[in-house]
Amino acid sequence: MADGFGVRLQERIRALGPLCVGVDPSAALLTSWGRSDSVEGLEFFALAVLDAVVGTAAAIKPQVAFFERFGSEGYRVLERLLHEARDADVLVVADAKRGDFNVTNEGYAEAWLSERSPLRVDAVTASPYLGVSALEPLFRVAEENDRGVFVLVATSNDEGRALQMARTDEGERVEEMVFRHVAHLNQRVDGLGNFGVVLGATRDRPAFDMTKLGGPYLVPGVGAQGATPENVGRLFDRCPAGTVLVNVARSILNVGPERSALKDSAQRWRDDLSAALA
Repeated sequence: MADGFGVRLQERIRALGPLCVGVDPSAALLTSWGRSDSVEGLEFFALAVLDAVVGTAAAIKPQVAFFERFGSEGYRVLERLLHEARDADVLVVADAKRGDFNVTNEGYAEAWLSERSPLRVDAVTASPYLGVSALEPLFRVAEENDRGVFVLVATSNDEGRALQMARTDEGERVEEMVFRHVAHLNQRVDGLGNFGVVLGATRDRPAFDMTKLGGPYLVPGVGAQGATPENVGRLFDRCPAGTVLVNVARSILNVGPERSALKDSAQRWRDDLSAALA
């Protein structure tokens, strides 16, 4: 039986460090790279980022929205990026934030997590706000294919806090409820589970015992959004080694397009994050 996503990710973090590089080809970034806001610019950007971080980043995280805005041609570029990442043995987390009713989630699960799909990735992000149990098709297909799901719990944007910190009828905060559901999914005999949560580095430490998740953390909010490696180290200081994957995007991407500059920036962030989480 193949290792699940959680086990593979933990091994990769232990080998390379906790850095995940966001692939966020916004119009502003393409322009700053001296490229047109076009499919051609998109493709150059995406492949240049991948090439620069191979051997440094444990994973890349393409922001699907920036590919989707170009329609089918954007998805063609995304499919090529995913293919090239698989060939380079780089883990991919698709930042798609999918989440709907159960039946619709069957389609999302097939798109991002089934072996036959050209969009297949190692893990995908998902929104639980139509109900955590509604994500069951994503969890099931991920488990069947040794892939993963990162469920939004406490994001790095201020606008999310009113919803995420609201309380259920039982008095439990929504973010704590989602933590609890994901931890339950990860109950297993050994190894890191396939189901993680997104917890922004700009957020306060949750009441949930973070050592009990049984799965990985995906951590946005570092760099351009204000959090530092030291913030990450304090927030995740009790978490097991190899369970924290930290996304950095603009603070690395802004130094492009020169490959050497991108690589040097990624290596500095990797080293600083590794030291903070040691």
